Amino acid sequence: MELTESYTLPVSQQRAWEALNDTAVLRASIPGCESIEADGENAFALSMSASVGPVKARFKGRMVLTNVNAPHSYTIVFEGQGGVAGFGKGETQVTLEPEGDDATRLTYTASAQVGGKLAQIGSRLVDGAARKIASEFFKRFTAQVTGEDAITSETGSDTSAETASSGAADSESSSAQTDQTADPADQGKRKKSWTAWISKS
Repeated sequence: MELTESYTLPVSQQRAWEALNDTAVLRASIPGCESIEADGENAFALSMSASVGPVKARFKGRMVLTNVNAPHSYTIVFEGQGGVAGFGKGETQVTLEPEGDDATRLTYTASAQVGGKLAQIGSRLVDGAARKIASEFFKRFTAQVTGEDAITSETGSDTSAETASSGAADSESSSAQTDQTADPADQGKRKKSWTAWISKS
């Protein structure tokens, strides 16, 4: 699976970079995310629930940041296990380009491989679910950094995303409610910036 998209974020490049390296912001933005914690140098452990077509599972994974060039770009190398549901692994290149003082173009290119039941349900459903999750992520991410719920996608919508099962939407809706009702004190404990870890390397 390969996926490339660009989004215009209504914030400065520096603000966008800081948010992309803030685990509290990311946890609130990733659909179904349960936790993100430091797991070694420039590495993080991730736990999340997701639905891809008829397959629903809780995934545990690890992400490693490489080729870090603040505040312009980095590469995320990831792998995750979902038990009997299967596994996924790959990498994502993320770049930020300023568009004036108050806007930033974020472009990412992701490539991934899946196995187990995930590989058996068909690439159309997998691609559709991936686009749906990405779209929801950027909607939440923009809301986190601006307090608004507006975003412009330069690639437009992909109707294949609608092929993902309604269970995915239900899962995302549930996770959104969980994030909104989370204890503020608990969220405060999680406000560790990835940038702080990166600077140690």
